[in-house]
Amino acid sequence: MKTQSVNFAIGRLRTVAAWVLVVALQALLAPSAHAVPSFAVQTGQPCEACHVGSFGPQLTPFGRNFKMNGYTSRAGGFTLPLSAMVVSSYNHTGKGQPGGAAPGYGENDNFGLDQASLFIAGGAGHFGAFIQATYDGVAKAFSWDNLDVRATTATTIKGMNAVFGLSLNNSPTTQDVFNTLPAWGYPYTSSSLAPTPGASPLIGNLAQTTLGITGYAWLDNQFYIEVGGYQSPSAGFLIHAGADPTAPGSIKGTAPYARIAWQKSYADRNFEIGAFVLDADIYPGLDRTTGYADHYLDLGLDASYQLFASRGNTLTMNARYTHEHQNLRASQALEAASNAHQTLEDFRIDASYYWRNKIGLTLGAFDTWGSNDPLLYGASSITQSDSSGFMVQLDGTPFGAGKSPLGPRFNIRVGVQYTDYLSFDGAGRNYDGFGRSASDNNTFRVFSWIAY
Repeated sequence: MKTQSVNFAIGRLRTVAAWVLVVALQALLAPSAHAVPSFAVQTGQPCEACHVGSFGPQLTPFGRNFKMNGYTSRAGGFTLPLSAMVVSSYNHTGKGQPGGAAPGYGENDNFGLDQASLFIAGGAGHFGAFIQATYDGVAKAFSWDNLDVRATTATTIKGMNAVFGLSLNNSPTTQDVFNTLPAWGYPYTSSSLAPTPGASPLIGNLAQTTLGITGYAWLDNQFYIEVGGYQSPSAGFLIHAGADPTAPGSIKGTAPYARIAWQKSYADRNFEIGAFVLDADIYPGLDRTTGYADHYLDLGLDASYQLFASRGNTLTMNARYTHEHQNLRASQALEAASNAHQTLEDFRIDASYYWRNKIGLTLGAFDTWGSNDPLLYGASSITQSDSSGFMVQLDGTPFGAGKSPLGPRFNIRVGVQYTDYLSFDGAGRNYDGFGRSASDNNTFRVFSWIAY
C-alpha cells in the first residue's frame, strides 16, 4: 500500500512538472509581437529594480518612490503604456471539494486559467495610472480590476523632499506602497479553485466595488500620511464593470479611510511601521428596507523589514494586525446575524528570502478569530469565524534582470505553494457539520505567472 501511495505521488509530481515545463516553453517561444511596453521600458530599469525577487508585487525602495511619484519617472521619450499578464495553475486539495471546486470543475486536481489581465500602466509629468482589466478564467467573466490614477507634484520644504498626490482608486489599500496591507499582501498569487475561509475584515473585501479619492504626502522618503473616502458606485455601473454589487454591500454615504507610516533606511536595509483605519456603514447586500446600515470600524497596525545583501540576495518580513468592530443591526433585523455587536481579529505575517533575485522561499502564517454568530457564519461549531494556518511558497524568476530573449518587456515566474489549515471556518474537525476537517482544505498549488 505504501509503495502504491509513493508511486501515485511521484506520478502526480511528474504530471505537474511536465505541465509547468510546457507552460514555460510556450511563454518563451511566444512571438515578440506579443511583448508590449510597461514600467520596465518606461523607466529603463529591469524588474529587479522595482520588485523584490524581480517580479511583482513586492516593492523595493526604488519601486515605492516610483509609485509615490505617480508612476511618472521616465528614462526617455514616449513608450506605449500597455502590458499584459496571465496566471494559470494546478490545484490539489487534501480531499475533494463536494460539488466541484467551481462550476464546470471537478472536486479535485484541477487545472485552470486563474486570470488574464490587460494594463494601461504609465505616466509622465504630473500624471500617471495603473489600470487593470481582467478575465477570470474560472468564473469565465470579464471585470475591471485594480485602478490607481494619480496626480502628483514634488517640491522641497526647508531642504526636505516632499511629494504630494491624489489617487483615484477602487479599493482601500490598492494605492499603498507597502506589502503589508490586503491589496498587495502575501500570498501574491492565488486561485479561486482553492477553498478559502469565509470570515475576513471588511478592509480586504471592498476591491472593485468601491470608488474613492485619497490625498497623500510623502515627506523626506520617511513619513507617509494619507486621508480620503470611498463610496459605492451604482449597482448598474458595477454590473457593467463585471463586479458583484451585493458583495459585501453598498456603502451608505462616504467611508473615511486614513493611513500613516514611517519608513527608515540604513544603507542596505529599511524598516516600516504604520497604522490604518476604515470606518464604513454598509447596507447588507442591496437591502435598505430596515432603514439601518451595518457599521464596521477597522483599526490596524503593520510593519515591514527589508535587507538587500550583496549579489541580489534579499530578506523581507511583513506583518499586519487588524481589529474590526461590527454593529450589525441591519443584518440582525434581516435575520442574517444573531448579534448586533461583534468583533473580528486578523493577524498575518510572512518572511521571504530571494537568492540573487531569482529563486525565492516565502513562509507565512495567518490567524482569524472573533465572535460566535451561527447566522452570520453558519451553525457548524463554537467559533465560526476562526481560521488559521501556514503557507509556504517556492518560486523562480529567471529573467528579472532584464535578460529575457524577448527583451525587457517579458518576465515569468513559476512556483509551488502549499497551504496548511489548522482550523477552517470555526474548527479543526467537522467544521461544516458533515465531517469535513480543516486539513481537507490543505492545498498544493503549482502556478505560472507570465507578464509582458
